[in-house]
Amino acid sequence: MADERAAYQVTIGSQRVDLPLTRISDDLTVALLMTIDTGVSFIATAGADLAALLAPSRPDIVVSAATLGIPVALEVSRALGLDDYLILQKTPKAHLADALAEPLQSITTGTPQRLLLDRARMPAVAGRRVALVDDVIATGGSIAASLRLLRAAGADVVAIGALLVEGSGWRAALGDDADLVVSLGRIPVFRPTTTGGLAEHWD
Repeated sequence: MADERAAYQVTIGSQRVDLPLTRISDDLTVALLMTIDTGVSFIATAGADLAALLAPSRPDIVVSAATLGIPVALEVSRALGLDDYLILQKTPKAHLADALAEPLQSITTGTPQRLLLDRARMPAVAGRRVALVDDVIATGGSIAASLRLLRAAGADVVAIGALLVEGSGWRAALGDDADLVVSLGRIPVFRPTTTGGLAEHWD
């Protein structure tokens, strides 16, 4: 049980953090991890922890999606001893006019978006072993879109890593690819109770 003012304490690899409970809609509250606000030390440690889980899959390159996945990709790549990583974009900049694209909707973003892969960067993943990483896997929609985009570019996705997985609905969205997922921790979603509080839901 949790209430509206509480934070949720979670273990992320070798670290414990308090995540603020953030209301997404009338019937959904989430424990919000903002990787760009957690500090350099936290992300460096989390990246090393996640890299240790991903290392057995022997990735050639790490891929993530803008924006909150960027520090995860950077630190996982560093810990794996890799000198390159690729970020799937969401902002249609001039050099992405002919990019490979996939529709995308996130649990924390109300409007539909597109995930973009710069064609000039396709050789970085084509025919190579890819570890796809993210901050939180919630509905699985972002990861599923990333997988479609990477496979269209000829990537061999050998592992999916996340700092946290939220609930379990993402498994249905990913299907057989759910077996590729490793994470440093789990968090529930929160639903309102009849008494005005919040209850944890793991489904």
